[in-house]
Amino acid sequence: PGILAFLADTLWVFFFQTPLKKTNALIAQMGITFLNAYVPSALCCPSRASILTGKYPHNHHVVNNTLEGNCSSKLWQKIQEPYTFPALLKSMCGYQTFFAGNVFLQYGAEDAGGVGHVPPGWSFWYALEKNSKYYNYTLSVNGKARRHGENYSVDYLTDVLANMSLDFLEYKSNFEPFFMMISTPAPHSPWTPAPQYTKSFQNVSAPRNSNFNIHGKNKHWLIRQAKTPMTNSSIQFLDDAYRKRWQTLLSVDDLIEKLVKKLELNGELDNTYIFYTSDNGFHTGQFSLPIDKRQLYEFDIKVPLLVRGPGIKPNQTNKMLVANIDLGPTILDIAGYDLNKTQMDGMSLLPLLRGDKNVTWRSDFLVEYQGEGYNGSDPTCPGLGPGVTHCFPDCVCEDSYNNTYACVRTLSTSWDLQYCEFDDREVFVEVYNLTADPHQINNIAKTIDQEILEKMNYRLMMLQSCSGATCRTPGVFDPGYRFDPRLMFSNHGVRARRFSAQSL
Repeated sequence: PGILAFLADTLWVFFFQTPLKKTNALIAQMGITFLNAYVPSALCCPSRASILTGKYPHNHHVVNNTLEGNCSSKLWQKIQEPYTFPALLKSMCGYQTFFAGNVFLQYGAEDAGGVGHVPPGWSFWYALEKNSKYYNYTLSVNGKARRHGENYSVDYLTDVLANMSLDFLEYKSNFEPFFMMISTPAPHSPWTPAPQYTKSFQNVSAPRNSNFNIHGKNKHWLIRQAKTPMTNSSIQFLDDAYRKRWQTLLSVDDLIEKLVKKLELNGELDNTYIFYTSDNGFHTGQFSLPIDKRQLYEFDIKVPLLVRGPGIKPNQTNKMLVANIDLGPTILDIAGYDLNKTQMDGMSLLPLLRGDKNVTWRSDFLVEYQGEGYNGSDPTCPGLGPGVTHCFPDCVCEDSYNNTYACVRTLSTSWDLQYCEFDDREVFVEVYNLTADPHQINNIAKTIDQEILEKMNYRLMMLQSCSGATCRTPGVFDPGYRFDPRLMFSNHGVRARRFSAQSL
């Protein structure tokens, strides 16, 4: 079958349905919507590396958006790129492969080979240099730099990606199956909408859920330091950002409609799997953090996942716990590749897509992040802790070097739970019962049953050292779970396994 994957940039699951009406009609209503789709790291580079490799960050070693954090570094190119799922699709399954759009924030860096570097596995490569832009950017066109300006009719990136993709579908070989990945800048900053959409959603503002503009009490120090209530200027800024993000998605909606219609015109739509998802979520005012991602909460780690294709019944929803590490195994499975030959941590979604009965599925997965920043104070915000970064003018900082954590996110028939440990001097712990507290306001680490706490700690240590099949062992609330308390605990109750020191 043909395979087409759309990847948004920083799209929270709560956010996408209103501006993407065509996408919902053409993909969700014609296929399946996964209601519990997550990313193992709420940041672009680690998350995209997980999509390409099917691995958790501790196995692909991309830990943040810096070259030092292995984002598009020489080490990544040498050790991981030859084994990504597109490389296997092309070399082992005979697929012609096409990429267009954002790849990694550090792609094109001189220290990593510049735009001349074309990763193995891509027949056609149209990758954006560095981070999201809509105008005035450089594309690597099969390794050659192509500069774009600010003329809407020829330079607006979302439309450029649409035109390149349509050209591929028009002129590709009909003797080989195809795989396309189209990674739009939207709705990432700088949130530049197409001219015809600048007046859309004028009355829209960021959602005022119960965790909006409140103090993050009993949370990690980085969350507690946010000023509450937010300043009026911060609220206006995040509302403007929210509105512009919706506006940028209208062009994505047009792109998807054009490609689906082209596949239909070519007679290929019924034999093509189409995926729509995002690399991470995004917060706008929750716990008084104006805008960003990188945190462990649902609004940053939960993403949309829509799939249509052969054998998928229309208008379905699925509540299984799925993650972006599952996309690579799924696509290889669709292509007929033996997944036992890979080292991937994820699971193929194909049995869920087909509605197979008696599927054994996971009840938990790992979330892990290594904070950016260095062990020094920000001179503009001297009252804050060490190593803060991505700070707003009123010294609300979105990240720090010790914003380094790992979590077990559990979803079973009896529990909807998140357990997290920070790798810092506090060895801080956050636990949330999302059945009672879906917006994660109340940290119950000090009140939850001690046995559950111990089991979650043990499970976290297991997942942080897992690889391949060991990442798919039974979770804490599964019948097959085995718990050995002798392997536990330091005297303060919880032991955090330090994954940052050995990440690279």
